[in-house]
Amino acid sequence: MKKLPLGKSDFKDIIQNNFVYVDKTKYIYDLIESGDIYFLSRPRRFGKSLTVSTLYYLFKGEKELFKDTWIYDKWNWEKWPVLKIDMS
Repeated sequence: MKKLPLGKSDFKDIIQNNFVYVDKTKYIYDLIESGDIYFLSRPRRFGKSLTVSTLYYLFKGEKELFKDTWIYDKWNWEKWPVLKIDMS
C-alpha cells in the first residue's frame, strides 16, 4: 500500500518515493492552455506548493516523472527556463 505524502510538497519527491498522488495534471494543463493569468489564493495546506512544483517539473521537461499521469502523452516535453523564487 502506498504511503500518504503528509507534509510533502515536492512533486518529484512524491513520485520517486511512491507516495499516493491524486492526478490533477488535466486541470494544470487547462490552466496553462487557457493563457489567462491566475492568482492562486487558498488556505494553508491546500496544495499550492505541490501545484507550483508540478508546474516546475513540467516546464523543465522531466517527462519520466509524469509517466502515469493524464498529461504524459499530451504535453510538449520541450525544456523551458524556470525561475523559482521561494518566499518562505
